[in-house]
Amino acid sequence: MKTLYSRFLIVTLLIITGSTIIGFLFSNSYYHQKVKPENDEKNMEIITGIASFAENQDDLDSYLVQMGSAGYQLYLVDSSGRGKFYGGEFRDKQLPESIVEQVLAGNEYHGMRNFPRETFVSGFFADELRNTVGTSFDYNGERYALFMRPDIELLFSEVHILLGWIVVIMLVLTIVAVLIAARMLVNPIRKLSNATHKVVDENFDVQLDIQRTDEIGQLADRFNHMTRRLGELDAMRKSFISNVSHDIQSPLLNIQGYARLLENDSLTSEEKQDYINVIKDETERMSMLSKQLLVLTSLDQKGKLEKKEAVDVTAQLKETIHKYRWLFEEKDLFVTYDLEEAVLSGDEAMLYAVWENLLTNAIKYNRPDGSIEISLKNKADEVAIEFRDTGIGMTPEEQELIFERFYRADEARTTEGTGLGLSIVNQVIDMHGGTITVESEQDAGTSFFVVLPKK
Repeated sequence: MKTLYSRFLIVTLLIITGSTIIGFLFSNSYYHQKVKPENDEKNMEIITGIASFAENQDDLDSYLVQMGSAGYQLYLVDSSGRGKFYGGEFRDKQLPESIVEQVLAGNEYHGMRNFPRETFVSGFFADELRNTVGTSFDYNGERYALFMRPDIELLFSEVHILLGWIVVIMLVLTIVAVLIAARMLVNPIRKLSNATHKVVDENFDVQLDIQRTDEIGQLADRFNHMTRRLGELDAMRKSFISNVSHDIQSPLLNIQGYARLLENDSLTSEEKQDYINVIKDETERMSMLSKQLLVLTSLDQKGKLEKKEAVDVTAQLKETIHKYRWLFEEKDLFVTYDLEEAVLSGDEAMLYAVWENLLTNAIKYNRPDGSIEISLKNKADEVAIEFRDTGIGMTPEEQELIFERFYRADEARTTEGTGLGLSIVNQVIDMHGGTITVESEQDAGTSFFVVLPKK
C-alpha cells in the first residue's frame, strides 16, 4: 500500500523531472527560433573582421594561431583545397567540398544559422566544423576560405563546471528539502489518522498536539473541537438512553402495578377510579413523551422549513394563554401580557409549539401565587417575544444545558416533564432563523427572549 509520504515524494520528483524536461524543450526551441540567428550574425561580423585583418598581415599563419589562442576554432582552406586548423579541435571535421567551393567563390557560409533543428541538439554547443560561419579573403594574390566558431570548451569550461555543480547541488538540496517538507507535512496527518482510529473505538478523550497556523493546524483544531463535541454527544447519547429508559419504565411500572391492583375484587369504586386515573395520567405522560420524540425526529429529518406562511403571532400567543387559563387559576398564578400586533413568515404549527412549551415551562417551574409576564414587540424587521416568570430559577451551569435533550434542572426528577420541550423550542426557532436566550437567577425567576425575523 502506498503511503501519503511516498505518493508526495513520487509526485514531487515527477514534477521536478517534468518541469526540467519542459524547461529544456522550451529553451532549446527558443534557441533555434531566436538566439541561433542572432548568434550566426554576430559571429559573421567577427569572422569578417578577422578576414579583413588577415589580408594585411605579414605572417598569416602566426596571426591565425593568435586568433585560435584567443578563443576561436578556425579552419583555413586555400584555393587548391588544402586545409589547416587553428585553435581548439573540432569534434567532427567533416565539411562538404561544395561549401568550401561556394565560400572560395565569394559567398558567405551561415552554418550556425542553418544547423539542423533537432530536439536535444543545441547548435551553440555542437562542436562540428559544419556548425561554423565562413567567408573568403585574399592574401598575397591567393583566395582563401576561412571558417570559424567560438571555442566553447575554452571559453566556458569553468562555467560548465560551475553550472554542473550548481545543478547537482540544487538537485540534492531540492530532494532533501522535499523529503523534510514531506515528513513535516505527513507527520501531523499520521497523528490525525491514529487519532481517528481511537475515535472509531469511541475514545473521545484524544487531543492532537499540533501547533501550526496553516491548514493542517486548522484541521487539527477542528478535529479537537470535533472530538470534544463527539464526547459531549456520546455523553448525551448515554444520558438519552438512560432518560428514555427511565421515562418509559416508570410509567410502565405504575401502569403494571395499578393494573394488578385493579384485579382485586374487594376494591371500592373510589379506589378503582383512583387507580384508573393514575393509569390514565401515566399513559398520557408516555403519549406526550412519544409525541415529542416524534417531533424531534421530524425536525432532525427536515433540517429546514418545508413550508412558510403568514403567521399571526399575536393571535397564537393569545390563544395559548386562553388555553391554559384554567391552569393559572389552579396554580394560583397571576398572568399579564402586552402583545403588539405582529405577523411573520414561518410554520404555524411549529411556532405554536414554541409558545406552548415556553408557557407550560413557566407554569411548571413557578411558585404558588407567582406571576408570568408575556410581551411582544413588533420591530421593523423582527419580532421580539419575552416570557418572564417568578419561579425557582436556574444556576449558570443549568442555563448552559437547558436546551439539551432530556435535560431537566431538577436531577431528583421531582418535576413532571420529559426534558424535550426546550430542545424542540430551540430547534424550531433555529429553523426560522431566529435566536433564543435565557436569563435566570436561582430562587428569583427566569426570562426567555425569542427574536424571530419577519421574513
